[in-house]
Amino acid sequence: MATRQLRALAGIALGSVALLTASCAPGELEGESSGEQEVQELAPEDFAGLTLQYLYFTDGPDEQATRDLIAEFEEQYDVTVELEVLPYADLVTSTLNRLSSGNPPDVVRLTSLTDFRDDLLVLDPYLGDDYRDEFLPGPVSGAINAEDQLVAVPSDLTMNGPFVNVDLFEEAGVDVPDEWTWGEMIDAAQEVQDATGVPYAFAMDKSGHRLSTVLSEYGTQLVDSGGNALDIDKAEAALRPLVDLMADDDMPRDFWLGSGTRYEGANEIFLAGETPIYLSGNWQVGQFAGEATFDWAAAPNPCAEECGGFPGGKYMASFADAENPALAAEFIRFMNDAEHQEEFVSVSGQLPTRTDLSANGVTYTDEAAQAAMDTFLADLAVTPESGFEANGNPAFSPSADALVEEVSAVVDGQKELRPALEDLSEQIDVLVEETSS
Repeated sequence: MATRQLRALAGIALGSVALLTASCAPGELEGESSGEQEVQELAPEDFAGLTLQYLYFTDGPDEQATRDLIAEFEEQYDVTVELEVLPYADLVTSTLNRLSSGNPPDVVRLTSLTDFRDDLLVLDPYLGDDYRDEFLPGPVSGAINAEDQLVAVPSDLTMNGPFVNVDLFEEAGVDVPDEWTWGEMIDAAQEVQDATGVPYAFAMDKSGHRLSTVLSEYGTQLVDSGGNALDIDKAEAALRPLVDLMADDDMPRDFWLGSGTRYEGANEIFLAGETPIYLSGNWQVGQFAGEATFDWAAAPNPCAEECGGFPGGKYMASFADAENPALAAEFIRFMNDAEHQEEFVSVSGQLPTRTDLSANGVTYTDEAAQAAMDTFLADLAVTPESGFEANGNPAFSPSADALVEEVSAVVDGQKELRPALEDLSEQIDVLVEETSS
């Protein structure tokens, strides 16, 4: 479990942070031509006058926290950071277009490295071979390439889980328990819906990642180290309640079908008070703390065969063809040292990826946010290791997209659930082969 991994690493001394020397120009490594990758030191003033491009998407409050940290970095290093904020749905396409045109950003924020893994800058020569030990092994596992090189830094950890509208539950006279099964959660949601007259009993983001939460709790994953890991019987049991809810429009059917295959968040439905339960993740905490007009809380994930949620997170990465790789690596290091990562996650409602912050805890901005993050941390402790393994697998992201497409076909009446899952399994086989070649 993640807690055992955390304890095992908590006593390890943090790897020393290493930079390049002034004997090399910024972005150049001693020994590159001979194949050596010796880490040297470089003073901050050697970056003075350079410009760095940071391609970014935002979940909400994290944008201002990022801008504040960028301002500090610019002042300390006498550089300019050009922050380009894109909608999450456009991030991959835009980044791929820039790569194909020979104009990669210096740094990019990503949720998956699958589309870019072969193009990413290897960070070990800039940050040191021991740098990865500063971070929890689960998040780091997704940032290592086939040659065991660090090609990204996990900048925050996410955990999927449900939020509840406490006011609606109280109005309906329904308790939110300390633990519940999937059946108990759906029964409670429908009881609140019936008592209060809200349009929906349940909502969740249109996301293969969120659907993987349900699969994990029913004891199956899309992929593992051996390839296709989908148990069709368990997947059918996991997804049947969601399909049935959408068939009755107790879960918003049009919302699921309206965005094609693209990710869509259901946070506005929850904020409008239209559903008592919303399955999303901890990145919503900052927004809800600032915008919700009702009492809300994070609730524990429901259990089936397993408990816990499904892990994810963001990575900061650079590209091998970036104009200023040394500056990019130093920016990534700066944003993810203990002081600055704590500042970022405490404001934005994220979970830390560093071993020291995970062991010592983070103080969040207000009482509601702290309580919610404590709930997500508790779920992290009982989340199966198979979730980290699946999320870090190169075949996970395209398999999750295929999962969304197949569920959409079922919701739209084009397929029955089991044949859709059988088709999905065949697609996963192909995707595993493609991503491992």
